[in-house]
Amino acid sequence: MDKPRRERKDRNDQGSEFEERVVEISRVSRVVKGGRRIRFRVLIVIGDKKGKIGYGIAKGNEIAVAVKKAVSFAKKKMIIVPVVNDTIPYEVNQTLGSARVFLKPAAQGTSVVAGGVVRVIAELSGIKNLLSKTIGTSNKVNNVKTVFLALSSFDPAKVEIVKKRYADKKVETTLIVDTELDTEKQPIVEVAPQSKVDGSMTQVADIAEAGAEVIPAEAKAEKTEKSKKIVKSKAVKK
Repeated sequence: MDKPRRERKDRNDQGSEFEERVVEISRVSRVVKGGRRIRFRVLIVIGDKKGKIGYGIAKGNEIAVAVKKAVSFAKKKMIIVPVVNDTIPYEVNQTLGSARVFLKPAAQGTSVVAGGVVRVIAELSGIKNLLSKTIGTSNKVNNVKTVFLALSSFDPAKVEIVKKRYADKKVETTLIVDTELDTEKQPIVEVAPQSKVDGSMTQVADIAEAGAEVIPAEAKAEKTEKSKKIVKSKAVKK
């Protein structure tokens, strides 16, 4: 009977795949017959930085107990965010009560232009480039709920269209790079005249097979003589 319990304990002791961020810790009190009862409320966001995130709110007599409960609640309410090219697929507006959130995709190198709650959620979901604005309220609980509604409202059909568009762009860039590499100038190798290669052109054939441009030494000597004559004629004119 004890062995299965030990296995379950070892399984719980393993490191979690999600990173945890405490967004807010607030102290709440309740008046009871004997006086005031003080507890702690914790708001936590978790994520694996690969598009999977969740949030949880819990109360407890101690902060550690509240954090543990909030993490367990967050794992039960996970959502998957479609991350395309390190940003969101398209811009979205979301309203919840008095809280309004505007999220817009950004180009590579922009980073996350956001503050507070939106930055934490974006980092945990794996979004590296984002433009955002929160309007209406500074309540962190309502802002977290609004951001999660916005990130879970993407249309799968539109997301697939955006993914195909980025995939086509990547294919075009790779093709351009390949053509540029092919059109680069080949290396030039000087080859001695036929008389100096023991009466055979095996050396020339081997170099030509390697893809290099073959220029005999005699032709190079003629070019140098012509260039010297041109220089001398210019000097005489002066």
